[in-house]
Amino acid sequence: MAELRELLERLSNEFGPSGRERAVRAAIRAEVEPLVDRLEVDALGNLITFKAGDGPEPRLKVMLAAHMDEVGFMITQVGKGGQLSFKAIGGIDARLLLAKRVLIGDDRVPGVIGAPVPHLQNHEQARRVLDIDDLTIDIGAENDKDAKAKVKVGDYGVFATRFTSLSDDPAWPTARGKAFDDRAGCVALVTLLAERYPVDVYGVFTVQEEVGLRGARVAAYRVEPDAAISLEGTICDDLPRPQGEDTTPVTRLGDGPAVTLMDRSLVSHPGLLRLLQETAAAEGIRIQYKAPGLGGTDSGAIHLTRAGVPATVVAVPSRYIHGPDAIINLNDLANTVKLVGAALRRIEPAHVGREK
Repeated sequence: MAELRELLERLSNEFGPSGRERAVRAAIRAEVEPLVDRLEVDALGNLITFKAGDGPEPRLKVMLAAHMDEVGFMITQVGKGGQLSFKAIGGIDARLLLAKRVLIGDDRVPGVIGAPVPHLQNHEQARRVLDIDDLTIDIGAENDKDAKAKVKVGDYGVFATRFTSLSDDPAWPTARGKAFDDRAGCVALVTLLAERYPVDVYGVFTVQEEVGLRGARVAAYRVEPDAAISLEGTICDDLPRPQGEDTTPVTRLGDGPAVTLMDRSLVSHPGLLRLLQETAAAEGIRIQYKAPGLGGTDSGAIHLTRAGVPATVVAVPSRYIHGPDAIINLNDLANTVKLVGAALRRIEPAHVGREK
């Protein structure tokens, strides 16, 4: 557990919004290079690793995907007073942004997201939730010339959150940090690559998932796998609800890996679902099912590649994803590794056959 926590801390703290994943990729590459038989970085920036199986040939080719990118910001204008206008990269709720600390550009320039104070808001602003277009990033610049010496239009930004352990209790080990969607999946994939399996494993750390599953589409075309499993950080919505409201959560913290039945991008392959269910029962791993119809993952692009790829998703529940501070239970992360690793040892051609 300590090794998972330490790796998650390192990767969570890295700077890596969609389109600028190089710092995260460098950190992951340093971890996996000693573990795999070969690796490459493609034109989009995906890190594609290969580890040959030790089972008899012909072996299945299984692609494990985890995306390196996180939601973030792009600077679109430098105002005369030195304030920075920006747009969101990926899905960010503007209600979370006021007074949040951010880091901008390669030099990690610190800033704060601000808006007109209530005393200066007009009637219309005071009555509605402020949009991103109403907000600016303040880096403490004197004027536009001062600001442009530090940042420029097109620079990327992320939340300036540092990883923190909340509980070391083995029964409920929790942590807070940014980008658990999907640095938790990246940690799971790095850990899985430490072992060898009967099948050939292509561990792919993808780019630009948060802006359209772009890296996964390219990588899957390159790999042409027989099956794919995306490793994700997914929505956890298990907080109390007012009396009378629907209390069905998407997932629950501490209830184990979340298996996707269906989301907006994918209907999971029935053979792979059966594999995960059989594996969980055989290994005594508690699993849960993500509430159907929400979100999308790299498997949504992978399963439509070439002539089609059987695909599914296993995810770590994460409260407050796409915000500045997310919370996960590290037991869910550890059991995600355990479940997928055991499934790779059990997978057979019948699990990825054509089913309707």
